[in-house]
Amino acid sequence: MKQDLLTFANWTPEAMQNLLQLAVEIKQAPASYSNVLAGKSIVALFEKPSLRTRVSFDIGINKLGGHMVYLDVQSGKLAGREDAVDTAANLACWADAIVARVFSHTTLETFSKAANVPVVNALCDKYHPCQGLADYLTMFERFGKTEGLTMAYVGDGNNVTHSLLIVGALLGCNQVVVTPEGHEASPEIVAQAKAIAEKTGVTIVESTELSAANGADVIYADTWLSMGDDTPLDVIKEKFMPYQVNEALMEATGASYVMHCQPAHRDLEIT
Repeated sequence: MKQDLLTFANWTPEAMQNLLQLAVEIKQAPASYSNVLAGKSIVALFEKPSLRTRVSFDIGINKLGGHMVYLDVQSGKLAGREDAVDTAANLACWADAIVARVFSHTTLETFSKAANVPVVNALCDKYHPCQGLADYLTMFERFGKTEGLTMAYVGDGNNVTHSLLIVGALLGCNQVVVTPEGHEASPEIVAQAKAIAEKTGVTIVESTELSAANGADVIYADTWLSMGDDTPLDVIKEKFMPYQVNEALMEATGASYVMHCQPAHRDLEIT
């Protein structure tokens, strides 16, 4: 039976810990895993442009012995071109897996139902699960653990926020989400994360006050304007500048590490 990765929300803490440990092992001894995808072809269909996600998937698949076929925003765009069901069913005839970076989570759900091969979410409007895994791998490498740490996300509640909440709760990391009023994370997804947090014994705090981040080990920043958001920058700056991640915030919170999933906009969300 195939296994998709659309979100980690339906994973157990044990499965998440095992995946993190596997990521550590692969990174430490890549030669031991150089043939696990031998003979496999993975199609990467990206509706949205990408630098880091595309390159990391391409090189990662290659290092595991597989081959990636990339369909970019022009040749692979679904809207107005072909029904998502037909696209997924056809790709599944040729590929061993589908990696999709799309505008809507519903597109991924359609792919999942139509394709008889694994579908991996490389970003959608609701989640960015691989980013979340990569970030907690970074934290594990930095601190030697994830359990008992506190991450404070400061900025706009978005798809990255959602995956950080879910993965963090599964890995035993306390979390604080500080956003301007009206830019909170999705209540539905926060509820998913809190349900997991109850099982793992960690806390999730939402606030509009920067002081809520005091005592955090890590401060996490992301862009104030997600891809496709046409809100004028002047409007965004007025509301978000007080939430800029800078030296003053790091000193006030006592955090020892700052993270950003990039692209970073210097002197806006981070200095």
